[in-house]
Amino acid sequence: MDSREMAKIVCKALDEKKAIDVKAIDISEVSVMADYFIVASASNQNQLNAMQDEVDRVLYENGIHAKSIEGNRSSTWVLMDYEDVIVHLFSEEDRLFYDLERIWKDGIIIDANEL
Repeated sequence: MDSREMAKIVCKALDEKKAIDVKAIDISEVSVMADYFIVASASNQNQLNAMQDEVDRVLYENGIHAKSIEGNRSSTWVLMDYEDVIVHLFSEEDRLFYDLERIWKDGIIIDANEL
């Protein structure tokens, strides 16, 4: 499976869990660490945990296993590394604070529905 298709699957999984403002950032031309960052927010801790579980479930069902997952069930920022696709799940406050879209502005920000 190519990285764009993987990113599309992640965005669909996040949409299923009502993630807020899901964005894909194509960083393939500006970084060797991955092809896409997926960034999404949750309105509460339960939603953030559900989003994490759903992303991990759908990728696992497609034979893709996380290289690593940073954060725990009470974290307000979870990083899920699937090599070519890195998923960042935030509380709304932390997303505003860290502002990955600004930091990675040299990448191409793609609305999740456009993948």
